[in-house]
Amino acid sequence: MIPVTIHHVAQKARCSVASVSRVVNGTGPASPAMRARVEVAVAELGFQPSEVGRSLARRSRRILGVLVPSVTNPIFAASLAGIQDRARAAGLSVLIAQSDYDPGREREAVEALLAERPAGLVLTVCDPYDSLALDLVERQGIPTVLVYNDPGDRRISAVTVDSRGASRALVEQMIALGHRRIVFVAGHFAASDRSRLRYLGYADAVSAAGLPVEPPTEVDFIVGADDVDLTELVSRLRPTAIVASNDLLALSVIASLRRLGLDVPGQVSVAGFDGIALGRLVDPPLTTVEQPAGTMGVAAVSLLLELAAGRCESQRLLINHTFRPGGTLQPPVAQVRLSKRRQSSQNLVHQESSR
Repeated sequence: MIPVTIHHVAQKARCSVASVSRVVNGTGPASPAMRARVEVAVAELGFQPSEVGRSLARRSRRILGVLVPSVTNPIFAASLAGIQDRARAAGLSVLIAQSDYDPGREREAVEALLAERPAGLVLTVCDPYDSLALDLVERQGIPTVLVYNDPGDRRISAVTVDSRGASRALVEQMIALGHRRIVFVAGHFAASDRSRLRYLGYADAVSAAGLPVEPPTEVDFIVGADDVDLTELVSRLRPTAIVASNDLLALSVIASLRRLGLDVPGQVSVAGFDGIALGRLVDPPLTTVEQPAGTMGVAAVSLLLELAAGRCESQRLLINHTFRPGGTLQPPVAQVRLSKRRQSSQNLVHQESSR
């Protein structure tokens, strides 16, 4: 049996989650009509407010809890800067936790943040479709905003980009340049819904072009990204272009290709996703899809403040992404030349043998 949550009560009472929370926990004003609707909905649905949730509501402090997969990844560091700037302007202190892309640690981190009685949470989780941490947050009804995640069917607000659509557009550009053997290297899907969605975008574009959709090559974000070995992949598929699910992984892919003696982009083109500053400093600069990470952090806190004040319902803010051209993506000219040299060599051998 699916447990009744504060979102079910809000839907039945035709009001916001924040309004339900004010009535149930006694933390703010509510009109007699609103209070009556909420109380009727609670009774009819058999909603049992979490005692932890009641305690949090009574004793919440001017603290914002934040969870990211990794504080060392520049994309999350940039969003954290935006979160802290906006929180400081609102008089909130920020507590930061990281999950290391581990769903188990993710739940532990959220429990630890909740123990600090935050006024709200800004989270980037591994996979919102299967997250015990978000189950806990939903049961307690604490104001929460996801960053980068697609909330799916969950009634949780989010600030994100269209990862699938952006990836599809990137791969379509590769195809337009003449690439026909394109592969996708990703962090484990269980640790990142962003990776999964970007792979689906790759598959959309490749399939629409009538090209083979190759299975993703998944690597560990924490221990495997710095030592990606593409020997088997390159030998088996001979890709002319590789899409990486994020920029740090794209840089590791480039390093791996160079260890194999391959030129980037002369023999294999590479593109990433995120738009981190480090990608502009490598030679040649990395081709990527840029997300406005700092802006997304600011937007997440602003939305959270609106939710906590009961001035808006849960919503999804879709932020525009930008394609950032670089030097790691070009037409597969080198491969064409190599193919022509091989053909010429084979013709010469054939002529010699005919004599």
